Amino acid sequence: MQRPRIVRGTWAFAAGTLAVALGAALWTGWARSPEPLPPLTIVTGGPGGVYHVYGAGLADVVLPDSGTAVSTGASVENVQLVDSGAADVGFALTDVAALAVEGRPPFEEPVSLAALARVYDNRTHLLVRSDLPVKEVSGLEGYRVGVGDVGSGTELIADRVLELAGLDSHEDIARENQSIGESTRALGAGRLDAVFWSGGLPTEAVTELAESASVRLVDLADYVEPLRREHGDFFTEQSIPAGTYPDVPPVRTIGVPNLLVVADDMPDEVAEEFTRSLFAAREELVEAHPVALHLNPRVAIATHSVPLHPGAARYYRSQKEAYADD
Repeated sequence: MQRPRIVRGTWAFAAGTLAVALGAALWTGWARSPEPLPPLTIVTGGPGGVYHVYGAGLADVVLPDSGTAVSTGASVENVQLVDSGAADVGFALTDVAALAVEGRPPFEEPVSLAALARVYDNRTHLLVRSDLPVKEVSGLEGYRVGVGDVGSGTELIADRVLELAGLDSHEDIARENQSIGESTRALGAGRLDAVFWSGGLPTEAVTELAESASVRLVDLADYVEPLRREHGDFFTEQSIPAGTYPDVPPVRTIGVPNLLVVADDMPDEVAEEFTRSLFAAREELVEAHPVALHLNPRVAIATHSVPLHPGAARYYRSQKEAYADD
């Protein structure tokens, strides 16, 4: 499926053409007092997923007159789009963003990336039809498995978990690269047997699947420590509690934090004001999706090896000083 073309963000354009016309005056106003944010493009994820909903909420609430949210393959693609200048802000799993900063596969060279905030943690889902005998990942051999969209964090963690289970994700399963919406519809219709998904709770597409088909989740907690040993300390044991999805029992699983990432040369004033606006809009963002309840300045700065943007750091320092003055 061809992705929509994404226009280059205004702030990046301003650093070139508008800088010639307006000089440094474009950004001096930001230093004096907050101004409306310039038009920004936010890259999200596929329909049915949390990035897609959250990103649309950000565009509507934080950038009501100048924001554009665009559906993508998610984390890997989002980092590439931000790096190329085709997008301004993107959602990305922390382990993916760390690979980008380090220049490790799937990235060919280090990416000049910075984080605005850690926003919430994903839970890795392995959904299977209830009538299948699959109780663990190794039992997927020979089955039709959705491993996420091409260029997604889901695809990356699915490949890693399958490898840890002793399976070749290209040889031992009938692999399907699809968005979460496409995958859950295929699972419900019997065209897939299992689906990997890394997303926030609840994920709309999974809720819709559970309402119309009999599915269950496979426990993935045993993979947390091997993932930490081989790929870094981004991974934690989390749960998908009872009641998250209709008639789906609770399981233990893998948690990975999500970041909002930008190019490290985004003007400090823009990064600071976007971060300020993000937290100011928390209650409205919760109406878009309840994962926004996890927005917390004290947690947001925990971006692991991905550097915090200086503009975002300035916002967090201002909040710390405000707490100290109370």
